[in-house]
Amino acid sequence: MKPALLEVMRMSRICRMVLATCLGSFILVIFYFQSMLHPVMRRNPFGVDICCRKGSRSPLQELYNPIQLELSNTAVLHQMRRDQVSDTCRANSATSRKRRVLTPSDLKHLVVDEDHELIYCYVPKVACTNWKRLMMVLAGRGKYSDPMEIPASEAHVSANLKTLNQYSIPEINHRLKSYLKFLFVREPFERLVSAYRNKFTQKYNTSFHKRYGTKIIRRQRKNATQEALRRGDDVKFEEFVAYLIDPHTQREEPFNEHWQTVYSLCHPCHIHYDLVGKYETLEEDANFVLQLAGVSSHLKFPTYAKSTRTTDEMTTEFFQNISSEHQTQLYEVYKLDFLMFNYSVPSYLKLE
Repeated sequence: MKPALLEVMRMSRICRMVLATCLGSFILVIFYFQSMLHPVMRRNPFGVDICCRKGSRSPLQELYNPIQLELSNTAVLHQMRRDQVSDTCRANSATSRKRRVLTPSDLKHLVVDEDHELIYCYVPKVACTNWKRLMMVLAGRGKYSDPMEIPASEAHVSANLKTLNQYSIPEINHRLKSYLKFLFVREPFERLVSAYRNKFTQKYNTSFHKRYGTKIIRRQRKNATQEALRRGDDVKFEEFVAYLIDPHTQREEPFNEHWQTVYSLCHPCHIHYDLVGKYETLEEDANFVLQLAGVSSHLKFPTYAKSTRTTDEMTTEFFQNISSEHQTQLYEVYKLDFLMFNYSVPSYLKLE
């Protein structure tokens, strides 16, 4: 049975009868975002005021008022995912909406494609390199044609993509209201292990070893050698977890984007996302976005088997040596991501 069908079956048991997603988020003069507590969304909440692109329908129209039956069926799944996010935001409002005012720096992960009216919030370790490549093709106006011809290093150069924080407040208002906003998520602990493996077990990531590895070893390892303190290139996963749950770490500075929570990177309780794609159904969800944008006939999401990909089985092994106390504390850090995006508590966890 397909993952998407399993998700529909699972979510249908927990979804409420009343749909309660917001009509669209936009920023006020002081970057104060609209509340998620809005009236019920109708089939086409935007009416006829969406300006069509060159005579075609906008991605928002394609999503909320689809003509094709295929799009309509898929839209049901994404409506359920939106409901899951908004329900979680309401149920955990004290935590999820602790900050009622966002600053321009909170918008730096939202990549804008003017030509196709798309806004993509990138989450590291959730296929964001390939999505950035795609956004460069979409927004490049012919400069690029094949996303896989774009080097990964070039895809991560901030100047190659325009982000929402670079616009004026009225321009931000317009785009948040009129563009299709989407993000991709992943099982939180699988994403965390993927970040650890990439940043702390690969010898070439010396910048992370120096910036974070040395700090983690200094705080979490007793009797650390001078070599380890100097190089910071042999951080154990247990030490990484201890660093993440250490209150001093969270007071000192925000988490690095590679292990920051999705709700802190993309602010889904302040910004209404029209689509929540999942790493587990990456190709299907990504191509749905491209179909809504009207480019699926000539552009597909890059697919290739990555032998080093972090799997659920691998994640289970990494957590074997984590104490139940630390597992419980770590789950609390990422709890909203689990709830918001409908991920079950992992069976390998020993929560207190």
